[in-house]
Formats: sequence, structure tokens, C-alpha cells
Amino acid sequence: MSLLELKDVHTYYGAVHALRGVSLKVEEGEIVTLIGSNGAGKTTTLRTISGLQRARSGSITINGKNIEALPAHEIVRLGVGHSPEGRRVFTRMSVRENLEMGAFLRKPGPDVQDDFQKIFGLFPRLKEREFQAAGTMSGGEQQMLAIGRALMARPKVLLLDEPSMGLAPILVEQIFDIIKEINAQGTAVLLVEQNAMMALGIANRGYILQIGEVTLEDDCKKLASNPKVKEAYLGV
Repeated sequence: MSLLELKDVHTYYGAVHALRGVSLKVEEGEIVTLIGSNGAGKTTTLRTISGLQRARSGSITINGKNIEALPAHEIVRLGVGHSPEGRRVFTRMSVRENLEMGAFLRKPGPDVQDDFQKIFGLFPRLKEREFQAAGTMSGGEQQMLAIGRALMARPKVLLLDEPSMGLAPILVEQIFDIIKEINAQGTAVLLVEQNAMMALGIANRGYILQIGEVTLEDDCKKLASNPKVKEAYLGV
């Protein structure tokens, strides 16, 4: 039984057929990456998993439990965290208040306070900005906050949508190091990332999406050496 599994998932935006039978798996302890050009369906895949967009057909399971018909908050409760494209932090709220929103399904107590300290350990900059309004922070700091907020729900699998978008190269490396650390601490990761070279460098397995369909699946080392993948996505 896989931690997260999609089988033949079809998703529509009105009449637009965005996902055309997507099937993929994420096992415990893995980092899995989705690679594809703009409009391939990467973000739609993550939104469909987390219940923000409804699958019209197909199945999505967490530890064997079907979630495709559940409301988004119940999907969070079952172990899916989502750091969305564009960060989507609450700009007028402080860093701490944003993190508290990530724990909205949990009862206040020592465990939640322990997780604050874990997040501040991963992202020392957030500790420095704890009572600062999120909207006044840099893009890199907001990205750290979006990831930290998702982690406050204690997810089994973390969906990351374009975590390096708009960041300076030195911050991109820092974010990817943190993704590896999150995974090392026991959280599986499903990563959508335009920087295919970086994504393939840290992930175990990868899926290539084209126009809503999975066209290739393989170990990331094999994908990185595949001539068609290199030409289309790695600029080689």
C-alpha cells in the first residue's frame, strides 16, 4: 500500500480537460517530483490531491483511504499538507499567526508548541521575524513561512508547488536543502518545480507530465540522463 496514490484521475476546469488519467504514487520516505512545461497539469494535480479542485473520475488514496470526495480540511486531517504556488501567506498576519493557521485542526498544547520550535529550527529567519507582518517579508522568507505553515499540520506527505519561484539562486539552494531535511525527518514530499535539474537532484523518482498526461516515469537519475528529458526540460 502506497502512502499516496492516484489512479486514472481526470480533472476538469469547466469544459477544459486538465488531467487526463493521471496515475502516480508516493511511498513513505520518498521525494517524488512532477516535471512538465507550463500548463502541463502539475499544479492541478496538487490541487486535486488536496481537495481544492475536484476529480471528476479516478481515485486518490492516503494509506489506502479514498480522499477524492472529502472536503479539503478532512484531507489535511488525514495527512496531506500543501504549500501552494505563490506562497499565499496571510499578509496582514504575523509570522506566528500564519503558523498557527497551519495548526488549525490541532488542539492547543505542548505538541503544537514543540512544532513551533521545530519550524524555527528549520527556518531561523522565521524566529527572527516571529511577530512581523508576513506581507512585509521578502519572497524567500514568505516561501519559508508557507512551507512552515504546511508543516504545522504534521503532514504525512507535503505537497510543494514551485518553492523556488522568483528566488535568488542562493535562496533556491537553501530551500532545497530544507526540503531534504524535512524529508530526512520523516515527511514524504511531492514536489512540483520548474527547476527540473534541482528537482531531479534531490528526488527519488519523477513523473513527466505533458498536457495532463503522465508520459514518463522513472528513477530520477535515469530521467536526468534521458536525452529527451535533457533536451526538453534541462536545457542540455
